[in-house]
Amino acid sequence: MAKNDFDPNSLSISQPRGLTRLGLSAKLLILTTLFVMLAEMLVYLPSVANFRRNWLNDRLAAAQIAVLVLEGAPNDGLPEGSEERLLAGVGARAIAARVGGARRLLSIDAMPPEVAQTIDLRTQGWLQSIREAVSMLFRPAYRMPIRVVGQAVGAADFVELVIDEAPLRRAMLKFSGNLLLISLLISALSAGVVYFALNWLIVTPIRHLAANVMEFENDPENPYRIITPSSRADEVGEAERALARMQATLASDLRAKKHLAELGLAVSKINHDLRNMLAAAQLMSDRLTETRDAKIRSFAPRLIATLDRAIEFCQATLAYGRAAEATPSLREVVLRRLVAEQAELLGLSENGAVGFANEVPPGLIASVDPDQMARVLSNLMRNAIRALDDAAAEENGRAPMLTISGGLEGDDLVLRVADNGPGVPARARQNLFQAFRGSVTPGGTGLGLAIAAELVRLHGGMIHLEASEIGAVFKVTLPGRRAAA
Repeated sequence: MAKNDFDPNSLSISQPRGLTRLGLSAKLLILTTLFVMLAEMLVYLPSVANFRRNWLNDRLAAAQIAVLVLEGAPNDGLPEGSEERLLAGVGARAIAARVGGARRLLSIDAMPPEVAQTIDLRTQGWLQSIREAVSMLFRPAYRMPIRVVGQAVGAADFVELVIDEAPLRRAMLKFSGNLLLISLLISALSAGVVYFALNWLIVTPIRHLAANVMEFENDPENPYRIITPSSRADEVGEAERALARMQATLASDLRAKKHLAELGLAVSKINHDLRNMLAAAQLMSDRLTETRDAKIRSFAPRLIATLDRAIEFCQATLAYGRAAEATPSLREVVLRRLVAEQAELLGLSENGAVGFANEVPPGLIASVDPDQMARVLSNLMRNAIRALDDAAAEENGRAPMLTISGGLEGDDLVLRVADNGPGVPARARQNLFQAFRGSVTPGGTGLGLAIAAELVRLHGGMIHLEASEIGAVFKVTLPGRRAAA
């Protein structure tokens, strides 16, 4: 294989070994489940903190009832065993309240027990409550009881109680388990609904697009492989319609290029042999100028000129069929002299059947490839001569005239090849510089303009048809590196 050759079949993308290939649907389901679980986790943290706070508030409310009972007790105290029953009903080891500056205490023990932690619900914020709830769930349980302080209702200033942590921890774990089950159920239902909805709306159409692209890749010239767009008005529908347009254009271009490649190969073979035949005929026609018959001698130059044109056309066709034009070999060239040489080769003169005017300034110099620029001028001038010959045949009342002018426009050098013929037909303007599609003369191939445009682009310039009331004006622009002498 050559250095610059490229074989698309040689490309391969290796999949990492050991990795499970997940489809878009599976990835979508996993991501949806993870996001729903993350949302549930964000809901769980404040929920478990709120549950802990409510559980403690319930115990404080029961403690306040016990305090009210304690306030209504006679001076000699409650009956024996009543305090233990009150504390057991609250689930506390001790209850204390401050009423009117005096502290009242209910306790199982004679001395208040030592505590491992004090929780003051009067000043505790939500962030602190969440931190303590999470800490209680994941750290080892305290062996000593905890003290809880809350706002009292009624005459008491505040109420506090001492309780074991274990019942609260068990209640929080049970709540967490129930919430986890509910979260899993909600996650499964939500993920399932989202999965099936997105799978129907997005994944299935994308699979259809991907399958169609792979089928089209195997046979891009088959018109039956072009996707049939749906009537969807969203982005998927737009993608389907865009893909259909692209596939139709690509299939048409591939068929056209394949046809042109086959046609070009056949034409190249024919031109190769035809050029040799015409060269032999040219050698024989040269002898006609030596005949004594004046009538034959008068036709001989025309015959020779016609053979020259046929040979040049064969050479141009073969040149266009090459893979690419050579990179320009730039030299300083006097453009007026180059134009005059091409006019002489084409048999143009100011007093000929087709008038000619070389209006390129004598000092205009360009850094170009002289051979390639000569081909550009020859093709443009030859097309103009053919158009003017047709105009003369139609007797439109104008003397056929070909004018070439040039000059500097800003930093660019500009050449104009203008004629006063019938102009470029509207049907030819759209594909003006495309081979076999942009001919400006009936029966032409359009190779001349296609070759001229390619050579100008190699010089970094551009060529286009200028608007003109009479005839056709082709403007050649060569940027940069040019200067007038």
